[in-house]
Amino acid sequence: MPHDSTTWIEATTAALRKATLGPRTEHRGRVEEIGDGVALVSGLRDVRLDEVLRFEGGQVGFARVLDPDLIGCVLLDAVTDVQAGDAVFGTGEITRVPVGETLLGRVVDPLGRPLDDKGPIHSDLFRPIEQPAPSIIERDLVTEPVQTGITVVDTLFALGRGQRELIVGDHSTGKTTLAIDAMIAQAHSDMVCVYVAVGQKTSSVRRAIDALQAQGNFARCIAVVAGSSDAPGLQWIAPYAGMTMAEYFRDKGQHALIVIDDLSKHAATHREIALLTRQSPGREAYPGDVFYIHARLLERAAKLSKARGGGSLTALPIAETDSGNLSAYIPTNLISITDGQIVLDAALFHQGQKPAVDVGLSVSRVGGKTQAPVLRKAAGTLRLDYAQFLELEVFTRFGGMPDGRVRAQLTRGARIRETLRQSQHMPYRLSDEVALMLAVQSGVLDAIPLGVIPAFRAALPLMLDKEVPDFNFSMDQTGQLEPEMHDKVLEALNHLADSLADGSAETGVP
Repeated sequence: MPHDSTTWIEATTAALRKATLGPRTEHRGRVEEIGDGVALVSGLRDVRLDEVLRFEGGQVGFARVLDPDLIGCVLLDAVTDVQAGDAVFGTGEITRVPVGETLLGRVVDPLGRPLDDKGPIHSDLFRPIEQPAPSIIERDLVTEPVQTGITVVDTLFALGRGQRELIVGDHSTGKTTLAIDAMIAQAHSDMVCVYVAVGQKTSSVRRAIDALQAQGNFARCIAVVAGSSDAPGLQWIAPYAGMTMAEYFRDKGQHALIVIDDLSKHAATHREIALLTRQSPGREAYPGDVFYIHARLLERAAKLSKARGGGSLTALPIAETDSGNLSAYIPTNLISITDGQIVLDAALFHQGQKPAVDVGLSVSRVGGKTQAPVLRKAAGTLRLDYAQFLELEVFTRFGGMPDGRVRAQLTRGARIRETLRQSQHMPYRLSDEVALMLAVQSGVLDAIPLGVIPAFRAALPLMLDKEVPDFNFSMDQTGQLEPEMHDKVLEALNHLADSLADGSAETGVP
């Protein structure tokens, strides 16, 4: 026993000698009110905006509103153990998230904490969730295409690296599917993909991640998930955290694609937090800075100049409309911020036209500069022909027998519409899209029954690999369609159309 006492005394003495004595400053406040994920804190006059605050129970939050007497703190953890009167400590640090290659292939929450079963994430790099957008002098022109593998997008509304293209439509019209398909198409490209789920149902997020794991290259993807049951603070920081994770690759000279699903729910979360922290409400009870929170977020997507490494960050934000009302507050805000929008129509969706893209309301304000030249040449006047067909189709519903020229336009337009249909999670290669456009514009499909075209689309990739094996390689390497290759592809397309037409005649397909 004496021996143990001596050992304890020696250990205590050694610890005391190592201890740093003297005064220590501690930023300490107290909780005045708590509820619905928001705490009003007093006594922290030196706190900065977005500074991390730590509660005595170990929970954390960030300072969102700085009033002279009270700090509006948004909690990032459960609030069941936080009560009025509890101590709150300022940390002096702003909200940061881990970044780097260690996040690839992982499902994380907006603070970088793992949500999968792959163990902890070890990262030595942390960056603030709020970063300044690149200045004009640091940006370059958006000229490089992003091949989404979706025919209607690549041919009519080409997407460029560094662009911000809004996907907007009613509930359950295929917005998430369209974005996930664009991510799946990057399986063999040099783009890193980041999927951010804000306020989505767990089942919807699970389906999206399963599709990426099954069809895409999830080893080059990051999934940031803030579900509908998570704290409002986590949902609020999710888009900014995902953008910071994607910016790491952009700043390294690489290319990244971020999908934010969706900003309508993020705006609703912002409104909830603003009302709870007693900010003045404006239109539809949103606070006055609801435009700014999304503008400063999406401005971070850009194509950097060569002096900055030449990297790019492409953004596909998603917004939900109510009964197709594009003039609602949040959709109009986002449309004015982004470089174009892809509008999904509920009526087209229920008619079976998937993706249900409304070609009249959709637009890419970057234009054809980002479209692959060979695809632009193959598509030709596709958009104009399709728009004219849609108008003629409406008029012919009133009856009457159209003349031969109008009948030819209707026949061609019906084939265009059928070729723009596409099964989910099955993106096309550039060579497949070019061949499909050649088949439409050269009249190969005019002579075959409309009901055979789905079989034509399904058989096209395998036929090209078998009959014209050099075509796909030529598209990837040179991006040019030489006259000799053009003739070979056209011959193969005619052969495929004839074989399918003969089979349909035997089976009686109309």
